Amino acid sequence: MLTLTQRLDRHAIVPKNSFSLSLNAEERTRSRHRFETVDGEVFIVRLPRGTILQDGDFLQAETGEIVRIIAKPEPVLTVRANTPTTLLKAAYHLGNRHVALEVRATYLRLSPDSVLRSLLEQLDSDLKIEEEIAPFQPEIGAYRHSH
Repeated sequence: MLTLTQRLDRHAIVPKNSFSLSLNAEERTRSRHRFETVDGEVFIVRLPRGTILQDGDFLQAETGEIVRIIAKPEPVLTVRANTPTTLLKAAYHLGNRHVALEVRATYLRLSPDSVLRSLLEQLDSDLKIEEEIAPFQPEIGAYRHSH
């Protein structure tokens, strides 16, 4: 069991034999939690409250071991559009509902939600909405919240 208490600089030189821990978006918001991998490895995360982990972050255990955080693929809705303006409108309406949202130049990604899917479908017929299994990396937000 490793107790992870320190976040390292993203550009830290990490030994090749370091561990990895796959966490979904919600799990990466837990600054104090016990995680168990499918292999039975146990990790205790004890970080400052409010810490939000990102894909590629490195954590160090009290005993010196280093663990890389990996964004675990999870069910998501991926939204694409033929024009940037249409995608921007969708982002505006989702943001108005304080939805955890991954924003990229060519797509938006959010957790599956039938009400939000319906909203997007009614908003503009140009929006293409796909159910996928993919890493989800929502914006952290201006006040360091997950949405």
